[in-house]
This record gives sequence, C-alpha cells and structure tokens, in this order.
Amino acid sequence: MSKEEAKTDETKKAPTKKKTTEKKERTESHIIYIGKKNTISYVLVAVTILNKSEQCQIQARGRQISKAVDVAEITRRKFLQDMVEITGVQIGSEEIASHEEGIPPKTVSTIEINLKKVK
Repeated sequence: MSKEEAKTDETKKAPTKKKTTEKKERTESHIIYIGKKNTISYVLVAVTILNKSEQCQIQARGRQISKAVDVAEITRRKFLQDMVEITGVQIGSEEIASHEEGIPPKTVSTIEINLKKVK
C-alpha cells in the first residue's frame, strides 16, 4: 500500500467516525436495557446518566427482571442516597414469536423502572 492510498483511506475513515458520534449525541437515550452483564455495570451506567440528566429508565424482561430491580435499588440506596427516587414501575408482558414453524409464541414478562433526581 502506498502512502497516497493510506492517506485516502484515513481521510475516508475520519468523516464516517464523526458522523456516527454526531448521531449518538443527537439520539442520546436515558434507557438502560438489562442483559447478561454484571449488576454493577448497569448501576454505573445509571449513575452516569443521572449525573448528566434528570431521569433514567431501566428496562428488562424475563429472568433479568430481578437484576433490574437490584440495579434500581443499589443506585437509589448506595450510590445516590437521598438524590434519586423511583417515580414509576410498569409491568407487562410481550409475546415473542418463534422462528420455527409449529411452535406457539412465548409470553415474556417485562418491567420498566423510572428513576428521577430529587430537587
């Protein structure tokens, strides 16, 4: 690869990186989706979001519901004492269709926990 080709590759990559960061800033979300990571990772994300904004929403479904409750309680009781309150909890269920034929859809429980800074 010549120096000129390397320069053109670098110039092509730089604008695309700038565009993706601009999109992330515009679509900044205050929703945390709970998955398979450890609990403290989600707590730190919640603390970071609440330090930058007024509210945060924690969402989970299925087996991760208990982890979502743990994240909300650890954030509220240990990290941001007397600074955050739970403003709402919504529970529900979703039907998830199977990719295979002949298998009926599964019903999965969901939870949304809303945290808000106390003024």
